[in-house]
Amino acid sequence: MTEEFVLSLAREALLLCMTIAAPPLLLSLLVGLVISILQATTQIQEQTLTFVPKIVVVMLSIIIFGSWMLSRLVYFTTNLFNNLGMWVR
Repeated sequence: MTEEFVLSLAREALLLCMTIAAPPLLLSLLVGLVISILQATTQIQEQTLTFVPKIVVVMLSIIIFGSWMLSRLVYFTTNLFNNLGMWVR
């Protein structure tokens, strides 16, 4: 294993992590922004008002995108283990 191979493998793993984490994080950000605008316009400054919709949206996004996330992880792991013998030499 060379340094550039290890770096490319780490880069691929980090890119996969960012790709998998993107849908729940982006949806949570969008909901938080909408709730913040709503709070600013109505002058309701309740701190707990933002948490419940964010939690619900994150859970729904995991339910909706969960099979896609799992398939990406399984593909990466399967590819890693299938080529492990070739990389160790």
